[in-house]
Amino acid sequence: MKGLLVMLILAAGVYAGYQFGLPYYRYAAFKSDVKATARLDLGSLEKTKKQIYEAAQGLNIPIEEKDIIVTQKANTIRVVTSWSVDVDLAGVYQKKLDFKIDTEE
Repeated sequence: MKGLLVMLILAAGVYAGYQFGLPYYRYAAFKSDVKATARLDLGSLEKTKKQIYEAAQGLNIPIEEKDIIVTQKANTIRVVTSWSVDVDLAGVYQKKLDFKIDTEE
């Protein structure tokens, strides 16, 4: 009985870790992609914006292309975007996670 309880607690911890960890992993991966794309000179801001949007779609990040703001100042490109993800732990606990990227390369 004690072993079953420990296994249930362990399984619940792994489930919660996965549910909360996946959005943070996607955020970190997307931020890395945004920085790398901003470093490249793609010729136009629209191309940069499109490539960033495609990276977001590849990571299943819920943003629209209009939510990505790409501006250029002198020799730097600034990218700003944000989104929210709702995490639901089996209907028992819900949490809204807000993510924002504001990077200048």
